[in-house]
Amino acid sequence: MTGEELASAWWWPYVMILVAGWLATDIWRWLGVLAGGRLREDGELLIWVRCVATALVAGVISKLVLFPEGVLGSTPVWLRLAAALIGFVVFLAARQRVIFGVLAAEASLIGGWLLLV
Repeated sequence: MTGEELASAWWWPYVMILVAGWLATDIWRWLGVLAGGRLREDGELLIWVRCVATALVAGVISKLVLFPEGVLGSTPVWLRLAAALIGFVVFLAARQRVIFGVLAAEASLIGGWLLLV
């Protein structure tokens, strides 16, 4: 198969996506594994990384609650805020298990939305 035939094959873009996606993420995973053994959990670098990750998650949650798009945008702000608060309370009550907080927030949001519709 020549290069021109290969480039026009229907499956070629999928192969490129798989290879490029794998290379782009796996390199960083392997570097993380190699460097992770040398980092201390209480070191300043790891604390900074944890803080940045937490800030990013908080930013995404805030955007979803305060400035949602699509169907979520059709729900009232008070319902989204109440669902987030319920999820946080359940998260704390369940000994900080994320899955319980997420499920409680989703259930309260969907339940409230169904009651309003």
